[in-house]
Amino acid sequence: MNAQPAILVTPRSVTKHGHPALQRLQAAGYRVVFCTPGQQPDEAELLRLLPDCVGYLAGVEKITARVLASAPHLKAISRNGTGIDNIDLAAAKRHGIAVRRAEGANARGVAELTMALMLALVRSVPYSDAGIKAGGWQRRTGLELDGRTLGLLGCGRIGKLVSRFALALGLKVLAYDPYPDPACAAPGFSFAGFDEAIAAADILSLHCPMPPDGRPLLTAEAVARLKRGVFLINTARAALLDEAAVLAALESGQIAGLATDVFTEEPPRDRALAAHDRVIATPHIGGLTEESVTRSMELAVDNLLAELKRG
Repeated sequence: MNAQPAILVTPRSVTKHGHPALQRLQAAGYRVVFCTPGQQPDEAELLRLLPDCVGYLAGVEKITARVLASAPHLKAISRNGTGIDNIDLAAAKRHGIAVRRAEGANARGVAELTMALMLALVRSVPYSDAGIKAGGWQRRTGLELDGRTLGLLGCGRIGKLVSRFALALGLKVLAYDPYPDPACAAPGFSFAGFDEAIAAADILSLHCPMPPDGRPLLTAEAVARLKRGVFLINTARAALLDEAAVLAALESGQIAGLATDVFTEEPPRDRALAAHDRVIATPHIGGLTEESVTRSMELAVDNLLAELKRG
């Protein structure tokens, strides 16, 4: 092991462009190690880079038990986002590796992207743009949002912001959350059960972690209960959706349009959903704003240094 302890940094936006927050790691006496710039590391790259590291500032890549077992010096993993379902938490606990999250740091960025995708979906903006650029003049009739119902699956930091924005546009909000927060109360807002929220929604947006059993939240059975012509937005986790069921529902018209910022594999090799003409696909940019990146990186560095100091 090098005399200077190392920290692996893997978030794609940071490995490609760098970030001033990393200077604090160096000032604290750590050597910063990067994966391939701008790319999500696979298991082989992590097995090569992580064994000598004491800290890991991680992105959304899969962090398996095998990877963690290869890193005997690793004391802490600090995510630059909220989700930690990409990490084998049981293995981390076995090896005494602390796992921290940058809670809420990218909430505003994700919420604003959700609203952008919502408006683009109901007015078919990418479809219209592509038609004109191809020399055509193709048009689809859109919807106005006033009086429509937005269903939210998850009403934490991101969901609350989306609710606030949606209410300002005249939408009614029906939210499902296992832990409903009374502070969400507002005219036009109400909590509901899962079945009621998905059945009543004209637009359904996902802002929740994966269920503990790892099964999709929107199973084929749940998709069948959606209102015909619903618009679906996923800025949370790709595995929340049964992709085959969603694709079939797009073909039948049960789902009028899907906007997704997340994929099971990034970038996706299976493009059945991404290439569909009623799908808006973005490359996991929810937290990719100047402000969100800075907040998440500063908090991720704070968390990592605190854990390493404790260890």
